[in-house]
Amino acid sequence: MGLMSSDDRAVAVIMVGGPTKGTRFRPLSLNIPKPLFPLAGQPMVHHPISACKRIPNLAQIYLVGFYEQREFALYVSSISNELKVPVKYLKEDKPHGSAGGLYKFRDLIMEDNPSHIFLLNCDVCCSFPLPEMLDAHKRYGGMGTILVIKVSPESADQFGELVADPDTNELLHYTEKPETFVSDRINCGVYVFTPEIFTAIQGVSAQRKDRANLRRLSSFEALQSESATRSLPADFVRLDQDILSPFAGKKQLYTYETMDFWEQIKTPGMSLKCSGLYLSLFRHISPHLLNQGDGTKSATVIGDVYIHPSAKVHPTAKIGPNVSISVNARIGAGARLINCIILDDVEIKENAVVIHSILGWKCSIGRWSRVQAEGDHKAKLGVTILGEAVNVEDEVVVINCIVLPNKTLNVSVQQEIIL
Repeated sequence: MGLMSSDDRAVAVIMVGGPTKGTRFRPLSLNIPKPLFPLAGQPMVHHPISACKRIPNLAQIYLVGFYEQREFALYVSSISNELKVPVKYLKEDKPHGSAGGLYKFRDLIMEDNPSHIFLLNCDVCCSFPLPEMLDAHKRYGGMGTILVIKVSPESADQFGELVADPDTNELLHYTEKPETFVSDRINCGVYVFTPEIFTAIQGVSAQRKDRANLRRLSSFEALQSESATRSLPADFVRLDQDILSPFAGKKQLYTYETMDFWEQIKTPGMSLKCSGLYLSLFRHISPHLLNQGDGTKSATVIGDVYIHPSAKVHPTAKIGPNVSISVNARIGAGARLINCIILDDVEIKENAVVIHSILGWKCSIGRWSRVQAEGDHKAKLGVTILGEAVNVEDEVVVINCIVLPNKTLNVSVQQEIIL
């Protein structure tokens, strides 16, 4: 391509997953695909999408997953109009692995003849420093660059641990969820590749087919060193085990370290923490999205708070820090909200208190009631979650609970899952 960068073009692919059976995101995912669950007042997938908008010469954004087309149709058309970038949803027919899924749609992805392909996971929460990654990637001159972050050694083994050259940032070694401590640098699930990635994925598939043929010709099972891959179909290619590990140390893959925040959004409790992280990011990059208020004309606001313009909040209510309030919510006089997500059409009556909680669509919280939790985002009942249309009557206290949709609570409860 030479030094002329006018022919540089980028495409972004965001993996959104699917409605898998063992979802840890219930009861909230009963109503809405997880990628559309609002964090800081915007659908989860909106955060990586709006970060992609900052990539120079971005031609197209693809969302790839297992949800039905109709579940994303409305969102995809509205976000395309809002950002003035074409966003399309592509449904996978069956699991192909993260790299295999990319390969499945290679013709569409390569249609705009991009020089760079970004690959992002929807369920990670970070500042998505994509233009900076791209600059580093061009300097390195490899096939791919991986966003990494330094974590505490105790928590590193839950993720893909990697070792990079401290001077060149080349990826030297990659292990997915290792048994023993490898490194305190982990893979953030955000990448930029050159189109060579498709040749690499194709190579893995070809190798699989060759091995399968060898096995048919010979009963000598010892040829197959990695028994785990024996049963994998040729077109099922995992990014971490099949691409990152084998290409490490070959001057093909490099790392870019984020100094900001990073979390995985696996559970409703973590979504509350991530909502707060995105609100604090807004404070830096889009402060106009946050609300102000001192209790004179509008409610008192403390810290980072998002209130949808259609919500009605009484001026004597006190809101924040880390609160987001969705469409048509009604917050009564003297209510106190701290560290919570309030979804569409929720009503919180006079003097109710909501702390460390997520209130599902159309919930109603009675006068002088309290809905609260300890606020431990990782504990099973560390954040109180009310499913859709839960009705908490007047003067009822709900502590550290998960409540399934359409329940009425007329007595106080704590440390319970209410089915």
